Amino acid sequence: MSLQFPNPIRRYDTTRDCICFWGSDSALEIAFEVELAALRSIDSSAGPGEASMLRAYDGHLATIREAAGAAYSRKRKSYHRLTASDF
Repeated sequence: MSLQFPNPIRRYDTTRDCICFWGSDSALEIAFEVELAALRSIDSSAGPGEASMLRAYDGHLATIREAAGAAYSRKRKSYHRLTASDF
């Protein structure tokens, strides 16, 4: 089975400087983090703060999911952290 994103929940995490989201591959849950710096690299208009970062995430969801899928296909781990180099 391929990676799916049935859970639309995403969470801004100031401690880890990222937005967390989840995917699934059959019964396996896969955790992803996209660094805020990576979001700024794909959306130069993203300002500081939670609301702006979540808007940037939502606005580039297809691109982020594509990068997540590529990372997962390279290494089928239960956790991936996406950086600017993934985009």
